[in-house]
Amino acid sequence: MTGRADKHRGSERKTAGSSKDIAGFDPNAVMIEDDEAEAVTESMSLPAMDWGEARVDTQGKTGAEAIQLFVKHLPNRPGVYRMINAAGDVLYVGKARSLKKRVTSYAQGRGHTNRIARMVRETATMEFVVTRTETEALLLEANLIKRLRPRFNVLMRDDKSFPYIVLTRNHPSPGIFKHRGARSRKGDYFGPFASAGAVGRTINALQRAFLIRTCSDSVFDSRTRPCLLYQIKRCSGPCTGEITPEAYDELVKEAMDFLSGRSSRVKAHMAHSMQEAAEALDFERAAVFRDRLSALSHVQSHQGINPQGTEEADVFAIHQDGGQTCIEVFFFRTGQNWGNRAYFPKADASMEPAEVLGAFLAQFYDDKPSPRLILLPHAVEDQMLLAEALSTRANRKVAVTVPARGERKDLVDHAMQNAREALGRRIAETSSQARLLKGIAETFGLDRVPRRIEVYDNSHIMGTNAVGGMIVAGPEGFVKNQYRKFNIKGEDIAPGDDFAMMREVMQRRFSRLLKEHVKPDRAETDGAGEAADDGAFPAWPDMILIDGGRGQMSKVRAVLKELGIDDCVTAIGVAKGADREAGRERFHVEGRPDFSLPPRDPVLYFIQRLRDEAHRFAIGSHRTRRKKEMVKNPLDEIGGIGPARKRALLHHFGTAKAVSGAALEDLLAVDGISDQIARQVYDHFHENS
Repeated sequence: MTGRADKHRGSERKTAGSSKDIAGFDPNAVMIEDDEAEAVTESMSLPAMDWGEARVDTQGKTGAEAIQLFVKHLPNRPGVYRMINAAGDVLYVGKARSLKKRVTSYAQGRGHTNRIARMVRETATMEFVVTRTETEALLLEANLIKRLRPRFNVLMRDDKSFPYIVLTRNHPSPGIFKHRGARSRKGDYFGPFASAGAVGRTINALQRAFLIRTCSDSVFDSRTRPCLLYQIKRCSGPCTGEITPEAYDELVKEAMDFLSGRSSRVKAHMAHSMQEAAEALDFERAAVFRDRLSALSHVQSHQGINPQGTEEADVFAIHQDGGQTCIEVFFFRTGQNWGNRAYFPKADASMEPAEVLGAFLAQFYDDKPSPRLILLPHAVEDQMLLAEALSTRANRKVAVTVPARGERKDLVDHAMQNAREALGRRIAETSSQARLLKGIAETFGLDRVPRRIEVYDNSHIMGTNAVGGMIVAGPEGFVKNQYRKFNIKGEDIAPGDDFAMMREVMQRRFSRLLKEHVKPDRAETDGAGEAADDGAFPAWPDMILIDGGRGQMSKVRAVLKELGIDDCVTAIGVAKGADREAGRERFHVEGRPDFSLPPRDPVLYFIQRLRDEAHRFAIGSHRTRRKKEMVKNPLDEIGGIGPARKRALLHHFGTAKAVSGAALEDLLAVDGISDQIARQVYDHFHENS
C-alpha cells in the first residue's frame, strides 16, 4: 500500500514542494480554483489541486502531539483532510465544515472510539485542501476515498458500473443493446439494471414483444437475407426489408413507451389489435399479438414489486450482524423494478449503521447518476448535504428521505428483509470458507490459517501466445480484483517449456512484490505482511499452489530461494494423479513425501475448485491474447504509423499485404504519406534487400 499511496500523493500536487512550512501555512495557497470546484461538483472527479502539507520536523512525534502542530495554522473553513502515517500511507480521508475545529478534536486525543484512537496514534502528518463549500468537500472526500482506499474509512468493495439498455438513434433502423460505461453512443438509455443477467433477460423478452433488432450496424448493413432471429420471430427483419420503415418505427415507439413506464397503454393497444385481428378471422396475426403480450407479461413477472406511486427511486437498506454489514439497493425506474444488488462494505464493527450508510452513499453516487428520490431506512449524518450535492450535480432536485408509512415504507421494509437474508447467506459462506482454510492449514502443516492463497497456471498452444495466470482466494472466497495475468516474454524460452514459463512468472510476480511491499516478518505480523488488526486484505500470500509436479516445484522453489523469500511463502504443487483423474491428485510439499487426500475430503474439493478457477482464468487470458494476435495488423509494428496513416494506406491499397509489396513510388502516391514515412514503411517490409 505504501507505493500506491505515494503515487497518489505525488500525482495530486501541482508541483513538488508547493506547500509552505507549517509556520507560513497559507490557506489561500490550497484553495480550489472556481473552475476546479465546478469540476468536482459536476463530475465528481478529482481535479488537479494543490494540497497543503506540513513540512515541519516533528522530532519523531506521532499521534495527537503531531496533529497539534497543525491546529493554529488551519482556517475555520470547509475542506478535506488526509491523515498519513510515517510510511506515507493514507490512513483516513475526511471532510469538515471547519478544518480547524475538526483537527482540534483529533489533537485533544480523548473521547475517541478505539478505531479513531488507533488512527490518531499512527498519524505522523496531515494534508489539507480548502473548498468553497461543504458540498464540494463532500464530493471531493468521496472521490478520494474511492481512489486511495484508506484503511480507516468505510470502503465500497464492489464498484462495477451498472448495465443499461440503450435504444440507438444513430441508424435509420434503431437497435436495442446492453450498455456499460460512458454514454457516448447516441440513443435513449434505460436503467440502471442490477446485473447483466437482468438486462439480458429483459432484452430477450423485449425481442419477442417488439421484434427490435439486436445485431450490430455492420452485420445489419451486410445482410442479404433474414437471419435466424427473424425465422424464430425474435426480429422483424428490417435489414432486408421484411418490414416497412414506418411499421418498424412504430415497433420502436412501442418499445420506448414500455421502457418509459407507459406499459399499460402499450399492452392495451396490443390487446385491442389482437381482438381486431381475431374478429377479422386473421388468427395468424392475432397469434402474433398474443405472443407479444405474453412476452411483456414475462418481463413484468420477473420484476417483482412494481410500485404504483414511485416512478424513479433507489431504495437502500442496511443490516449488521457478526461484525459484517450488508447494504441492499433496489432500483426503480419508470415505475418498474429493475432489480437489486447487495453490497458488503468494509467497515469497522464498532460503527453504527447510520454512520456506515452515510459514508457508503457518498461513494456510491460518486460516479453514478442519481434518481429523483432516494429512500433510506433511517436518517444519516449529512443527509441534507448529500441531497444538495446530488441535486447540484444532476441539475435537478434529488430528495433523500426516510419514509414513515405507506408504499415507500413498504419498499424500504422489503429491501431490509433482503439485506438480512443476503447477510445471512454471506455469513454462512464465510463460515464455510473459514472451515476450509483451517483444514488447509491442518492438512499442509501451516503455522497459521492462510488469509491469502495464490494459485498459478500456464496456458499456451505449442508454446504460442503463452500466458501465466494467477488467481487469489481468501476468507471471503475468490478475490477477483487481485487476479493477474503474465504474458510470457522470455525470448530464450523454448516453445512449450512449461518449467521455464513458470520460472518467469514466479520471478516477475515476487520481484515486483518485494519492490512494492515489505517482506513479511511472520513473527510480528499475522502472516501476511500486514498488521493483525488493520483488516486489510494482505499483499503477500501465505501459500501458493502450483498446477504441476516435481519439475514445476523445483523451478518455483529455486526462484523463491534466489529472492530470499522461501522462509515466508509456502509453495505446494498439485499434480494430476493416475490417469489424470480428479480426486487422485498428488501433493508435493517440501520436506514431506508426496501424498494424496481421501476422495471425499472437503479440502480436496476446495483445492480442485481453486485449481479449476486458475485453469479457467489462464485459458481465458490465453484466448484473449491469441484473438488479438490473429487480428493484428503488420502496419501496427511500424513506428510513426498512427490510425490516420494506417487508414489512408489501407484505403489506397486495400490490404496490409498489398502495402507490404508496394513499391516506394506507389507509397509516395498515398495522401498524407511523406517521403520519410514512405521510406520507413518500405524499409520495414524490405529490410533484407
